[in-house]
Amino acid sequence: MDLKDQLKNLFPDHEPLPEETQAVAPHHLHLQKEPLICKFEKRNGKPVTIIDGYEGSDEDFKLLSKEIKTKFGVGGSFRGGEMLIQGDYRDKIMDLLKGKGFRVKRVGG
Repeated sequence: MDLKDQLKNLFPDHEPLPEETQAVAPHHLHLQKEPLICKFEKRNGKPVTIIDGYEGSDEDFKLLSKEIKTKFGVGGSFRGGEMLIQGDYRDKIMDLLKGKGFRVKRVGG
């Protein structure tokens, strides 16, 4: 008895979803004329990369933040229109953003 049969015994009225799932359209980010600001600071003695200056919606910026954190396997947060990434990842983040079509300006150091 496989899993489908067991589930059918437990939930006889349940109808499974069709096997075909519709493809979700990719989310497009707002590309702006002004460059994003990428800077490095030390907060409480720990290095932090800060991305600032995004003109689109906060939801788009949060999605971009999540993508960066997932890609590089780092922690971070989104507060007050700023993306905070733990560690000094300026060069990698700038390359990723340029690949997505953003203009990026490096500030400090």
